[in-house]
Amino acid sequence: MKYPYAPLMLIAAGGLTGAASARRARSDEPVTVNVALSEWTVKLSSTSLPAGRVTFNVTNTGSIPHAFEIEGKGMERETALIQPGQGATLVLTLAGGTYEVYCPVGRDSHRRLGMETRLTVAPAGGPGAGAPRPAEEDGRAPLRPIRVTGGGPVIQILPGAFPFPDSAGPILRSFGPEHEALESQMRDGPYSNNVAPISGRFVVTAWDLGAVRDSVSGVAEFTTRGGVQWKAVLDRVQTNDVPHHPKFGGVIRGLYYHGNTGVHTPLVPTINSAVALWSIAHLYRNGALVSDSAYVHVMLLSHTRRNGDYRLACWDCSKNRVDELQLQITPGPGQPRFDAPGGFLFVNWEGSSAREE
Repeated sequence: MKYPYAPLMLIAAGGLTGAASARRARSDEPVTVNVALSEWTVKLSSTSLPAGRVTFNVTNTGSIPHAFEIEGKGMERETALIQPGQGATLVLTLAGGTYEVYCPVGRDSHRRLGMETRLTVAPAGGPGAGAPRPAEEDGRAPLRPIRVTGGGPVIQILPGAFPFPDSAGPILRSFGPEHEALESQMRDGPYSNNVAPISGRFVVTAWDLGAVRDSVSGVAEFTTRGGVQWKAVLDRVQTNDVPHHPKFGGVIRGLYYHGNTGVHTPLVPTINSAVALWSIAHLYRNGALVSDSAYVHVMLLSHTRRNGDYRLACWDCSKNRVDELQLQITPGPGQPRFDAPGGFLFVNWEGSSAREE
């Protein structure tokens, strides 16, 4: 259960100081910590400070709404949602200890995308005030690779109208200049009920080791409508920004997002995802290399489609079992469209599974 909000005041966004600035001019004045929220980081001007009153000046320097939450020592406080370019102030009294600092938006989806850090507070009068917490004391267990195997019926999703335009419409407008491109996808994009049963296999192993060390290895082979044979070899994690999607920083596990959450593109039902990643792939068509740097999006997510006709069955699918493996392949920047309907490849394995190795 969350505690009531601490005193909160919205302020206009302003520039953040580049230097770490935890300061106390007099013993009765609060320490000031500047906080910058953006996709997908939380930056504190100081990560260690003495116990006592602390003023957090929070600014959303990103392009979508964020919030600021601090948790630890039996205390949990957060700001209201902060719009891009806006700010908030949170004043707290912190005892000595370690605190988790993160963005709670999207049932902690933003946190899992990398918007988290830690704050160390030295006990009053004790040694170590202002000393950063050493990385080796993090205490987090190493993560094992997760292996995802495609199973069940395999379907190719073809260009067509998005089946939930009335629900997606209000969310699209919050995407600013990107909304026109999204509306174009809504009219004739990849999230449609225009599907074709096909055949294929897909096995991928992903390592969630942090944004700079994540890794992926996988092979997808499938035959699309018309008998065209495709093969995608995934061997590099993609960390660059992708329109309408987050900068994943590699492999992300345990997300609640999309659709009516307002977190990431609304052009897919709201889902839970066991594993999600962007990758770079070598793509072959009928044995010939098409691209050495195709963009690949993989998700093992909540079941979204009906059995039999495979129409999208729900706008909020987050309570469904997680067994749908989705593979989306698009040309990389500056590359020509693929020789496929719509110029992209979108394939689902409807009865898939994952296990840690």
